[in-house]
Amino acid sequence: MSDAHIAAGLRALARLAEATTALAGEAQAIAQSYVRTLRGGGTLFFAGNGGSAADAQHLATEYVVRYARNRRPLAAVALTTDTSLLLAAGNDLGFDHVFARQVEALCRPGDLLVLHSTSGASPNLLRAAEAARAKGVATAAFLGKGGGALAGLVDQSFIVAADETSHIQEIHLAVEHLLVEVVEQELGLA
Repeated sequence: MSDAHIAAGLRALARLAEATTALAGEAQAIAQSYVRTLRGGGTLFFAGNGGSAADAQHLATEYVVRYARNRRPLAAVALTTDTSLLLAAGNDLGFDHVFARQVEALCRPGDLLVLHSTSGASPNLLRAAEAARAKGVATAAFLGKGGGALAGLVDQSFIVAADETSHIQEIHLAVEHLLVEVVEQELGLA
């Protein structure tokens, strides 16, 4: 690991610390959306590409299985895990539609679609947000690099002020872990 990489990570954390009040408000608002969704019997749907796909899977697992303690499972699905579906949609409809097709089939009003993107420019996430909007499904996004086009297509966003993908993802995951704790407390599961 280079000194420049470490320095860039520290700068990203410093910008996060400087913007703590505003970002804390954004994160808290998203946490409340998670709570409303789960309290109302809805499902959290997560999606992303690459490392953000791994984050989507990781987070769905935190809700369904457990985070820090044993508790009842919470409804969450990662739209990144069904290889056959992803490949069929990519082949038959185009990769831009791999998540939108699942949103059209699975999401209902009362659910929440959570998108992870370091750029906010991935066509498949843009299409997913549009599909959610068309179905009346609430949306939130964890973004970086200014938020990209995706920031304008979602109801709520948490934007990390950094350009380095790894640092954006590190902060996304740390914040999402905090949200799991908030959700568990708000639902009386902590």
